Amino acid sequence: MTSGRPAPRSPRSKPLSYPLASAGEKLELRIVLLLLLPAVTVWGFVELADAVLAGETAAIDRALLLALRSPTNPANPLGPPWLAEMGRDVTALGGVAVLTLLTFLVAAFMALRRLWHAAWLLLAAVSSGILVSMALKGAFERARPDLVPHGSYVSSASFPSGHSMMAAVVYLTLGALLARVEPDRSVKAFVLSAAVLLALLVGVSRVYLGVHWPTDVLAGWTVGAGWALLFWLIARALQRRGSVETDTGG
Repeated sequence: MTSGRPAPRSPRSKPLSYPLASAGEKLELRIVLLLLLPAVTVWGFVELADAVLAGETAAIDRALLLALRSPTNPANPLGPPWLAEMGRDVTALGGVAVLTLLTFLVAAFMALRRLWHAAWLLLAAVSSGILVSMALKGAFERARPDLVPHGSYVSSASFPSGHSMMAAVVYLTLGALLARVEPDRSVKAFVLSAAVLLALLVGVSRVYLGVHWPTDVLAGWTVGAGWALLFWLIARALQRRGSVETDTGG
């Protein structure tokens, strides 16, 4: 005989819960991902260099270079004469004289702000980047484009583009270091965006003036960005140890 009481309910199983990653684990994952970025740029450069040496990029290099020239007279860049003059002005932003002067001026500014270690880190990034650029040019010894007259004086090998690489090294390193010591987030974003824009414009101007193949510029951007990123990671690590001045924005 059953009683009028309802049968006892079986206890509900609790949903499985997974512990969230600790702050330390998240930090370690972030660091690993950041360290992978320079490796990705190295891999990208190696793959691009292999394709260039195998002649796989010849057709696209030629097509892109001629796309920036007048269809009726490939000796002339697209656009009016003043645009070509602007191209020479922009390409000068990646020249040795401009980048050296800019580097020393910013290093002096950092010294006046008592950012001594950041200034030395900037000088180390730029000087070592110049040595890497020279070594890579000597290793590949790629000839300059011969399809059109050169719109700017050149005397070194073509691959990778020294202007593009050093513009990326200098402007991106400057942007990264200045952003690290700037507390205002909007200013940080502006500085980094301006650095990227300058590096891109210098590279495009090299192809527009007919002194580099597009893959030369792409290779320069790749190595330059990787070099700047490497020194940004070094600055980040040294700041955490207190060896490089930290920003005041937290």
